[in-house]
Amino acid sequence: MKISATSRLRASPWVRRLVAETTLTPADLIWPLIVHDGAEDRVAVPSMPGVFRLSPKAAAEAAVEARSLGIPAVALFPNVEASTKDAIGTGATDPDGLIPDCIKAIKDAAPEVGVMCDVALDCYTDHGHDGVVEDGRILNDASLERLAEQAFIQAHAGADIVAPSDMMDGRVQAIREALEANGFHDTMILSYAAKFASAFYGPYRDAVGSAKMLSGDKKTYQMDYANADEALREVAMDIAEGADAVMVKPGMPYLDIVRIVADTFKVPTFAYQVSGEYSMMQAAIANGWLDEDRAILETLHGFKRAGCAGVLSYFAPKAARLLAR
Repeated sequence: MKISATSRLRASPWVRRLVAETTLTPADLIWPLIVHDGAEDRVAVPSMPGVFRLSPKAAAEAAVEARSLGIPAVALFPNVEASTKDAIGTGATDPDGLIPDCIKAIKDAAPEVGVMCDVALDCYTDHGHDGVVEDGRILNDASLERLAEQAFIQAHAGADIVAPSDMMDGRVQAIREALEANGFHDTMILSYAAKFASAFYGPYRDAVGSAKMLSGDKKTYQMDYANADEALREVAMDIAEGADAVMVKPGMPYLDIVRIVADTFKVPTFAYQVSGEYSMMQAAIANGWLDEDRAILETLHGFKRAGCAGVLSYFAPKAARLLAR
């Protein structure tokens, strides 16, 4: 029987490791944390099994856990009381608000862990949109002012990365100018450059409390999932405006976009394994339809194989433990 060279290179675990084309380590992961201003340290998110809304104290404990697991950064997403929300998302620019409190708590507990903050107004507005709305329309330029102020507040509190996810035109330039004007020359911008209007955000919107607030959809400012060339135009604009790295969101349905962006622009390209992807997998795992450990590592390797410098995933701590084995 004739055995091919490819078969010989698959014959044993050690040789499979030796010739592996893609390597995944905990250093490739960013752990998204949903934080809240409630009284309890941890509140389960029903639509995202295994995910909790965390108090600033619990977020700091998670950052310590991330450090011990070799996860280099956490990303913060807020759930604030509905009574504090208004038309312009005032809470987003409160220097004593939830996100600044979380940043400070994390930096006190685990200063070696990078802190990334979402820059968008949807978690703070009573209409659930990412910018300022007037007569049912998003006001781009008015939104830029609010987003730049929000990013400044986060940087001032100690954020290492600000990550605009709003998809307004010119937001990266507005944020970069605000950071430079206030002396935050080292604060990085990781732009959600290709963010698609997706069905896979539902559990996240439940987690941050914006689902019931959202009026209409976000198709006038988030991308159409039918388009790829448009993604390249969006990424090019954000890089030209000062983004240090870019993101594609969601993740698994858009790995083709990840590959095109990574190959075209040669900048660090990230993807977000979003809430819908996570919850879909968790449902299948709970029913015994998927092997949990294998599914987690297979999907994360897929991101790396597509060209990702790193992946935001709610599976990050579980994946890091699996990789440590």
